[in-house]
Amino acid sequence: MLSLKTTRRGTLRIYVGTKKSWKKTMEIPPAKLSVFDIGKADAGLLQSKELYQYILETNVYPNEAEVLKELREITVTQPWSVMLCAADEGPIMSLVLKIFNAKKTIEIGVYTGYSLLVTALALPEDGKVEFIESIALPVLDKLLEDPKNEGSFDYAFVDADKGNYKNYHERLLKLVRVGGMILYDNTLWSGTVAWEDDSSLDEHMKSVKDVFVDLNKKLASDSRIQILQLPVGDGLTMCMRLH
Repeated sequence: MLSLKTTRRGTLRIYVGTKKSWKKTMEIPPAKLSVFDIGKADAGLLQSKELYQYILETNVYPNEAEVLKELREITVTQPWSVMLCAADEGPIMSLVLKIFNAKKTIEIGVYTGYSLLVTALALPEDGKVEFIESIALPVLDKLLEDPKNEGSFDYAFVDADKGNYKNYHERLLKLVRVGGMILYDNTLWSGTVAWEDDSSLDEHMKSVKDVFVDLNKKLASDSRIQILQLPVGDGLTMCMRLH
């Protein structure tokens, strides 16, 4: 006789024998959680599908440009659609760009271009968007070789390789003007930054979680910026350069 039992920690145990003399033959640990398991595109960080959909349908989708809607709907059909910039971040980015009268911007990490298009649509006619979709550090270093580029950007958005966020930060603080904005995406990493027990996460999720825990502490203690971390999308941290 075969019996299957699941422990409180999610481990599957297989027993054979009778009820009086069970013999454990195998123990299957629970599968580790990946970015596809944790990142709920239909629930967001709120972890409430109903409330998240209410926000999207009431405030986001009605004001979303048709070209953005088309790009979003195409992107969600792709295998790595989890990399798509969250739609509820778009209005925030657009508002920030307009409030700060941004004209020259830089974006690190593009994917299918949703956030890049949000930026382009928010800029005035004489606005300029620069973007980096390759390995970014050499490009940023090249820009910094010309003193004219220092403090020349009004706004930067980063959604790229997470391990280099801290390196991008140092370079962007030189490229973005005093009073300008730097936005970092994914800084709450599906809420896992608050998990004390991350044993259920796969190695990728765990390593990136550690990166953001460290980055969030660094940004919060950086006297050169004033920050605001928003629980939208996968976590959006806004930094205004003070000096």
